[in-house]
Amino acid sequence: MAEHGHRITAAIACHVARAGGTVDQLTGLLMHPDHEGGRHTQNIALRSGQARALAYLHRVWSSACATVSNTTEVDSRHDSYEDLATLRDRIEVTPWRGERGRTALRVLRAHLNFAEVAGGRLHAASERQTAEEAGISRQTLRKAYENVLKPGGWLRRLRVGRGKEGSSWYLGNGPGSITEKRLSRPQTTQFPPVPALEEWSTSETALSADIDSTVVSHLMSHDAFAHHALGSSALVIIGALHARPAQTVGELVITSSVSRATVYRTLQRLATHDLVQHVGETWTLTPRALDDFGNSPQEAVTDPEVMASRGWDVIARRCGTTGIGARRRALHAAERRTYRAVLDRLAEHRSRAVVIVRDGRQVLVPAPRPDEIPSAWRTPDGHVADPLTGRAAPDWRIATDGRLILITPADQRSYDELTAAHAEALSEWESAA
Repeated sequence: MAEHGHRITAAIACHVARAGGTVDQLTGLLMHPDHEGGRHTQNIALRSGQARALAYLHRVWSSACATVSNTTEVDSRHDSYEDLATLRDRIEVTPWRGERGRTALRVLRAHLNFAEVAGGRLHAASERQTAEEAGISRQTLRKAYENVLKPGGWLRRLRVGRGKEGSSWYLGNGPGSITEKRLSRPQTTQFPPVPALEEWSTSETALSADIDSTVVSHLMSHDAFAHHALGSSALVIIGALHARPAQTVGELVITSSVSRATVYRTLQRLATHDLVQHVGETWTLTPRALDDFGNSPQEAVTDPEVMASRGWDVIARRCGTTGIGARRRALHAAERRTYRAVLDRLAEHRSRAVVIVRDGRQVLVPAPRPDEIPSAWRTPDGHVADPLTGRAAPDWRIATDGRLILITPADQRSYDELTAAHAEALSEWESAA
């Protein structure tokens, strides 16, 4: 209750700050005895005194003013798309160091795709849907959210999904400003590790990155960029080369936020699949590397054998990762079917049946119920057939344990409540008779 009251107080403070009010107006509003929104502040004043309540309001007001000053007011759908475009630019110049950082980039870019479809930072998506979009497993997705995105202020889960509805998410702006103040280089070249990424950053990878996240979002769900194939490092290097062609290894270390050793290994791996080429010390994408993406030049070569060797499906077959995405989608579809079957069982108020083992066979022992009906009255689709007309009654269904269930919008009683009502009706009828 205290946390809920604090959220209500903070929301009112943000509204007053956005409307151009003052802390004195906020205090007079919340301390008024008839204002339900100030119940939390009034309880603090009753328990701890007026001074403690005023100090609490000043802290909430300072936080509200900082929040309002760092946010952008969105009045139309066009403003919303501009806000998402600004967020995309911020993501593209943020260093995503380490394997966990690059995985978090895939998850964040998947949520940005959902936000663009929803038309704002607030959007709905399930874990399975996000995992399929990012091309990773659900376990990896949860680790990226808990260890990188949530602590870094990039993503917040406002409500956990229930039933057939996905979770509600909100995209943030990340940790502070992009352009941080440059400090003078210390005597040592080693810096403390970033707690969220568990990686030692250097003076090379600590600068701003520069990648094309649209290319990343287009390719990340393909089997060729699975963990045991090209991986996330190849994904961000391709995005960096697409944003700025003809880069040296030292420049790629900065723009892709990948260590120098990993850049060398990844470039060699991409070169074996004819995805990159180097002239002197600079590396560029081959003309047909992103042919299916639609940004390749018109004068590129059209040799069928060369194009086939550069296909993403061919690369996935070479790496042995073909079918990972299809198997993941099939697993998620099976989990959804099982979960929906459990929801249907709960909606019908079914109970666990008693099963005994006799002579090595499992025998179902149905409990005596007043609402069990003869098998002749049951239809194949689980409804009840009228014994006089033979037609199915649309408001009645039969659960797998033999219970008769009335389905109406106004009747959501449990089985025990229905049984008690039935017994009460029988008692009244006998008394009247």
